[in-house]
Amino acid sequence: MTPIPSHLPDPAFTLEITPAAVSAWVDLPRDQRPRLIDCREADELAICQIRGNEWFPLGTFPVAGAKLTADRERGIVVYCHHGMRSLRAAAFLRAQGVEQAFSMSGGIDHWSRLIDPEVPRY
Repeated sequence: MTPIPSHLPDPAFTLEITPAAVSAWVDLPRDQRPRLIDCREADELAICQIRGNEWFPLGTFPVAGAKLTADRERGIVVYCHHGMRSLRAAAFLRAQGVEQAFSMSGGIDHWSRLIDPEVPRY
């Protein structure tokens, strides 16, 4: 089993990570933090996003292959609008062998309410 990156919870106990936990590392340089993947659609991305994200709509996950699972040792946190699609995305990534894949609970809506009220809600 891959060692748990210090910024992530133990995957044996949860598939989710809180927005507060993500906010603790989101501003670190990309190579020093987990990957942050937005799995929403283009129209949602145009409304708002979390800085430092990479965009892979959920529908592209099955064909994104190596691009999506690159740097898996850093861990991957996926977010969507409310946290439901990102749960499916994190489960998909784990099924592809990415042990350190998580969904940000509550999605970008929760992020806006708890972490950054400047992020528009929709």
